[in-house]
Amino acid sequence: MREFRMVSVSGILGYGYPEASLDAAVARGIDMIGCDGGSSDPGPYYLGSGKPFVSLRAMRRDLRLMLRAAIRSKVPMVVGTAGGAGGAPHLQLVAQMVRDIAREEGLHFNLALIHAEQDKAKIASRIREGRTAPLGRMAPLDEATVQRATRIVGMCGPEPYMRALDQGAQVVIGGRSSDPAPFAANAMRAQLPPGPAWYAGKMLECGAAPALPKGPDCLHVIVREDGVICEPMGDRACTPMSVANHSLHENASPVRHVEPGGVLDTSDCRFEAVSPKATLVTGMRWTPAETYTVKLEAAEMLGHRAITICGTRDPVLIGQLDHFLDLVRGLVAGKARDLDIAPEDYRLTIHSYGANGVMAGREPVREVRGHEIGFLVDVIGRDADIAGAVIALARTSMLHSDFPGRLCKEGNMAFPFSPSDLAAGEVYRFSMSHVVMPDDPYEMFPIEHEVV
Repeated sequence: MREFRMVSVSGILGYGYPEASLDAAVARGIDMIGCDGGSSDPGPYYLGSGKPFVSLRAMRRDLRLMLRAAIRSKVPMVVGTAGGAGGAPHLQLVAQMVRDIAREEGLHFNLALIHAEQDKAKIASRIREGRTAPLGRMAPLDEATVQRATRIVGMCGPEPYMRALDQGAQVVIGGRSSDPAPFAANAMRAQLPPGPAWYAGKMLECGAAPALPKGPDCLHVIVREDGVICEPMGDRACTPMSVANHSLHENASPVRHVEPGGVLDTSDCRFEAVSPKATLVTGMRWTPAETYTVKLEAAEMLGHRAITICGTRDPVLIGQLDHFLDLVRGLVAGKARDLDIAPEDYRLTIHSYGANGVMAGREPVREVRGHEIGFLVDVIGRDADIAGAVIALARTSMLHSDFPGRLCKEGNMAFPFSPSDLAAGEVYRFSMSHVVMPDDPYEMFPIEHEVV
């Protein structure tokens, strides 16, 4: 039976992993080293700003170990969603790290970059052609949304990765990609069926997350014609329950996983322990889509953020918390008008940790049960000046507002920082969760080759 052996070093490039675990995977036998480089989970700021959400030092460390192992083992090394969000600046950041490490380590290889940032004019033309569709509860995509976007990326499938490898690349760094796609690409290129290949990708995209106990480790997966075997390389175990649990994550359906080009169906999967540390999964099926689609993600700038953090343990105030916060909001609105700041120029949000700071209006526990409350006061202003002005008004209102029964005639709040008002920079929102129907899986993802 044909087998293809892959190792994922961690859930995100820069999250870290034990060097000994990668060494153990290499000793076990590998045909590919990979890592998912990013996610939309940390929010739209990173896509919009072009910045990574992990430490550059940590990314460089992870890349160095991967590159040395891949070149020494003469196997491909693949990273998807480079730099955290997979836009053009993220891709170039990781590519330059790879070049620098190669020069420092004396490594030589063929490098391919897969670009995923999209041209606005091209997306607008697809809208006019009727070749876009919304996902979930999104409205249909319009050209105004395209023009407002700071950055648009397409979610690359496995085909461009396969092409880059076929064209001679040993190291492939991709822009925004479906998380399992770089791994699935390598297994399918080795002539393994798409069902096991995609399932292996679903396991590998999060590093050793399918193992127990949870922690940094490398995951070794053997892809076979009938299924996949998952095994962590450190002091952990992939059990049938832990692997089945992981197969449910980040998906609306527990058994149907929609990917570029088709659907992975896990409804008939069987999970069998084949050693104290490894689990075999069989029964997955792949159904090709009638129409190939690529997901679009975009970030649109909203304004600038400023915050302040404070807390109280005054039982009289806590006993009338809703009344107090309504009073603060009213005072801020009035003072903002005095500064010629209109209500539509800012948004004030007060998170009350210890009351409903996590779930806000969806919190089922309505009564306050603690002796103290922490507040995160958040202002998004049309520009940085407005955000700074309103957060100052909010801070003084939180500190000095009166309320019935108040005994303390000084400040109501304790502030942990000086300065108390903190500028948090630009604010973005995700403005696209749509699909586009390209002519083929490659047209939106040009490949650039170089010798390093």
